[in-house]
Amino acid sequence: MYEYELHQIRSAELRRRAADERLAREAVQGRRAARRDEALRAAEEDPHTDRPRRPRFARAW
Repeated sequence: MYEYELHQIRSAELRRRAADERLAREAVQGRRAARRDEALRAAEEDPHTDRPRRPRFARAW
């Protein structure tokens, strides 16, 4: 009986640890996604100069 109780305690501890690690991973992924979204928004809204962008390719007349 004693071994079974130790097994139950160990199993519960492993589940708690896995849940904590999963929560930490989700938090890191959320922060990364927020930074990525903010960088995209900032890049779209804030041009470096007031000049209009030049076309990427020359015109073929």
